[in-house]
Amino acid sequence: MFQSRRLLIAILAAVGLVVVAAVYLIGGPHSNDLGTGPGRGSSSLAALATGPVANFVPAAAPAPVPNLEFKDGEGKTVRLADFRGKLVLLNLWATWCTPCREEMPSLDALEGAIGSDRFQVVALSVDQNGLELARAFLKEVKVSHLALYNDPTSRSNFQMKGYGLPTTVLVSPEGLELGRIVGPAEWNTPEAKALIAAALKLPSGR
Repeated sequence: MFQSRRLLIAILAAVGLVVVAAVYLIGGPHSNDLGTGPGRGSSSLAALATGPVANFVPAAAPAPVPNLEFKDGEGKTVRLADFRGKLVLLNLWATWCTPCREEMPSLDALEGAIGSDRFQVVALSVDQNGLELARAFLKEVKVSHLALYNDPTSRSNFQMKGYGLPTTVLVSPEGLELGRIVGPAEWNTPEAKALIAAALKLPSGR
């Protein structure tokens, strides 16, 4: 009986070693190599979320953004998919939002400084009163580089889960959310430009 007990203990010990080895291989120091941790893109963006853009939260796993539908300054229908091929800084705002008023000049300056065929700031008003209210607002805050976009249904705000305004989402050229900031930020700054430059260099927007 004593020998049987020793044999049972030996078997249990061997099983324990196998389990420990399996845990080490799956969750050990090389777990990121198996795709279980955040990607390099998320890590590199997180490292650049400093200073005025310290509240930027990278997406753990970049996922497709909804194909929002809204109006341009002439009242024509535009979809977010129309911007594929560009890195987009999508800013959800409203005329009644005081932090949006404070933030808008820096977004305008950022578009003027680095807007191109590879990058665009898309400032999307979710005012239900429509284009003219948003147009007057942008004129009042002296915007000169941003295009006028409005979603009078405010549906975009809910589709993007913009639970607070402003909400700014960095969207890859492939239409994936790379991360977001809830609340205002100073965008025409070296820190913000470094974040955007890093996103432009990520392979396949990741």
